[in-house]
Amino acid sequence: MLKALHTDENRIPQPITIKELDYDNPFYEGLQYNAPARGVWNIVHTGMLIPDSHQVYVCAQGCLRGVILTAAEMNSMERMSWVALRESDMWNGEMEKRVIEGTRHIVEQLSPRPRSILIYLSCMHMFEGCDFKMITDELSQMFPGIDFVECYMIPTMRKTMSPDAMMKISLYEAVKKKEKDPDLVGLVGSNLPFDKDSDLQKLIKCAGKRVWDIADCKNYDDYLELGSASMLISNLSVADPAMKQLSSRIDARWIKAPLHLNERKIRDSILRLGRELGLSDTEINDIQDSSSLEALKALNEAGSVIGRTPIVIDYTSFPYIMELAELLIAYGFNVTRLYSDGFPADERDAYEWVKENRPELEIFPTNDPAMRYKASNTDIQHDGCKVLAIGQKAAYFNNTPYFVDIVEGGGMYGYQAIAKLAKLMIEAYNEPKEIKKTIEHKGWSCESCL
Repeated sequence: MLKALHTDENRIPQPITIKELDYDNPFYEGLQYNAPARGVWNIVHTGMLIPDSHQVYVCAQGCLRGVILTAAEMNSMERMSWVALRESDMWNGEMEKRVIEGTRHIVEQLSPRPRSILIYLSCMHMFEGCDFKMITDELSQMFPGIDFVECYMIPTMRKTMSPDAMMKISLYEAVKKKEKDPDLVGLVGSNLPFDKDSDLQKLIKCAGKRVWDIADCKNYDDYLELGSASMLISNLSVADPAMKQLSSRIDARWIKAPLHLNERKIRDSILRLGRELGLSDTEINDIQDSSSLEALKALNEAGSVIGRTPIVIDYTSFPYIMELAELLIAYGFNVTRLYSDGFPADERDAYEWVKENRPELEIFPTNDPAMRYKASNTDIQHDGCKVLAIGQKAAYFNNTPYFVDIVEGGGMYGYQAIAKLAKLMIEAYNEPKEIKKTIEHKGWSCESCL
């Protein structure tokens, strides 16, 4: 059954424990609150990954404010333009014409002209049934040297597909099939660069293959080279719809390698990836054994430094925070709180383990409106004890300067992710950060003018 977050007489949110949690429907969904932790990427940041591209937003002026400020904070205003919708556009029958004429005017002013134009339509266009394909077809005829990409800024439609998932599709839409290169592996679906020291990269290097990563692309031709990849590897489930389309379009084998933190799942994933890359089991085991020993050493070192310090974790840090809680608890860490509005179906086994071994673990949502009172509570630091947070929202809600500043796993993978996280936990424990100054930057690892 659905469980609503409740508050006490001081309107401070009260959690539920993991033994009370309805895993499939943990919290009531309704009016939502968004904590002022801005590290998670939005559609502007993701679109900026395409080199030699320009973004055009067609929406109401109120909606424009957020995307314009994002581009300004990134010092990338020269890569963004916009067409403001008017009320009359909703009933005069000229919605498509306004998009076409507005975009045409913008492109004619750009010098040099970009290789790709990302056009973002809004909720108003969806309500009116705007013909997006007709728009891009006509613009492609006007400017044959430019790839026009359909993008969406429609948060009101998030029940069908999240804005992040839709943007992943748009991110690779211009990539077309090219002559296959059997040695090119595309690492796709992540906003962040895939860590060069990760177990994933070690496997690819051991197999003698080359990596395509959008973060390494210097120009548009580098970006289009993905079309020649013979294998695609993704690590985030939010990119699954995009990968299904991309792998079919360019005729490449797609392998899911989720960013699990369960040791058995890591070992199984590395073994499967290694075999897909053509490595022998001996070669794979050599990489696994070395990485797992390093992870164990790092965890033990972190445990000796951090001890029984309360640890709180939020869902923006890693996609599988229940597995992260399981891992840390198994190695003696004092995980006390999780912050998430839901949990992936494929970490239910971690949930069952944590429920049995730490039934008092507290679960908070992040979107419930009552959470706006959470960080203002003066008695949230576990009776004055130091609190170590993993993730920006966990840091904000606990008002702790001791936190691991990370989003979406930070590009890590495998046992290397465990080892690196353990080192980051030691650093966070010893070196407090300025909470507001750190978490107010939009787009973790992106350039910021703040």
